[in-house]
Amino acid sequence: MPSSRRGGGVTKRCECRGADGRLLGSSCPQAAKKNHGRPALRQELPPGEDGKRRAFRRTGYGSVKEAQADLDRVRAILDLAGDDDDAQQRVGDLLQDVMTRRAPIPEPGEVSRRLGVGVPLDGRMTVGEWLDVWLATKKTRATTTAGYTSHVRVHLKPRLGHLRLDRLNVGHVQEMFDAIADENETVAAENQARRDQVARCTRGRPGVPKAAEREQLASERGKLAAMPPFRRTAGAATRQRIRSTLRAALNKAISRQLITFNPAEHVELDSGRRPKPLLWTEERVARWRETGEKPGPVMVWTPDQLGAFLDAAEGDRLYAFFHLIAFRGLRRGEGVGQDWSNVDLDKQLLTVAKEIVVDGWTPVETEPKTDGSAATIGLDSATVQVLREHRARQLAERDAWNVRAAKEREAGKATLDWMDTGKVFVQEDGSWLHPETVSDAFRRLCAAADLPPINLRDLRHGAATLMHAGGGDLHAIKETLRHSTITLTSDTYTSLLPEVDQAIAERAAALVPRARRGDVVAPAE
Repeated sequence: MPSSRRGGGVTKRCECRGADGRLLGSSCPQAAKKNHGRPALRQELPPGEDGKRRAFRRTGYGSVKEAQADLDRVRAILDLAGDDDDAQQRVGDLLQDVMTRRAPIPEPGEVSRRLGVGVPLDGRMTVGEWLDVWLATKKTRATTTAGYTSHVRVHLKPRLGHLRLDRLNVGHVQEMFDAIADENETVAAENQARRDQVARCTRGRPGVPKAAEREQLASERGKLAAMPPFRRTAGAATRQRIRSTLRAALNKAISRQLITFNPAEHVELDSGRRPKPLLWTEERVARWRETGEKPGPVMVWTPDQLGAFLDAAEGDRLYAFFHLIAFRGLRRGEGVGQDWSNVDLDKQLLTVAKEIVVDGWTPVETEPKTDGSAATIGLDSATVQVLREHRARQLAERDAWNVRAAKEREAGKATLDWMDTGKVFVQEDGSWLHPETVSDAFRRLCAAADLPPINLRDLRHGAATLMHAGGGDLHAIKETLRHSTITLTSDTYTSLLPEVDQAIAERAAALVPRARRGDVVAPAE
């Protein structure tokens, strides 16, 4: 017989009270009668944290049958713990709390589910506690988990963490997103105030004596130090990702039968659609040079502008990296993580199978995020030639490094040979490139070429535009860029060149046969 079946039972207890309101107990005149008193139960519990004995007691039952039913339920809960000391402690604490609060004894099945998940057994788990449990069980990529963790730490726990998980409703979640939107306005105002203050901290004011300028600068810099730091706003797309994190966590809680409803499914948010790329037309470039403002968050170079960049970058050791992204649309992490073993220059094929991303600031190698991202794409002959030249240059770098390393070792320096990581793009010593290294190099080359600004990722957008201009349909572009749906390709990554759009319009008009009109006859007088 399990230990929980001993140390307890159902008894009769006198509940008569004297004039002072206290229980009479054995002094009750009716105590000797066989049927006097009301049924009560008592069950020994596992010792508390202090090691002292404790028991579950409850009185006031209308019949022995009712008391026995509750006793059986208490014992069934105790049996769930088995020989696990931690589980015994938890169910003991639960039952003691139930006794103290005079709360209903929970169903053993409900306690069993919570015991297996490792959450509080009393059903009073908070949203914050569940988010911690959920994060601890996530087995996603390091960068994905970091994103979840950031959403939980910055937004979800501060605004929802104190609420009971089983009482979270749509209003709570909507209120959180409304607060985030309100905070965006505050952050934007604080960022602008800081930018204005930074401008006041510059030297070289005409007509101001140096001593007075130093004093003024010290005062302005003191004000700057007291201001909030620059912060990022949570735009529509970010809010959608926050909701996705909360929705995933709550769906897991539903699967564990902790809750039955997911309020994150029913809040109203902006669509957060990806912005369509815009071309750097002559008019937009002129406006940018005049005001310094970009026309949109995602900009794409024209073929002439891309050609100017590639000409300026051709002497750089990472030229092949930028050429590959510009024409074949690899993502930054995919390019940095590309292995030579997955490149067949003779057959003009490249297989995307690995990528290097950053976890915080540490580069880590992972598989592509989705199955569709891992695929084989074709290479044009010009890109193949660029990669052949890059390979020859890389091997020359390796040999030169090893010769230099050998000489330095002879001189007593601890210099290592070139690292053979197998990557197409590496540092001078053969080790992995940090993804931000290529972004820094791209920005430097853009500035040197005096071109309108785009981000490194925008080269991928440009590749879609070039493929479309070259005659590729949306399906071909989707396969090359390895998108999950053709809608994503159409809505986000494809931006028609004006001359391509015009040519399409001309071809469409030419499809309709029309009778040719002759000379216009003047009307009769």
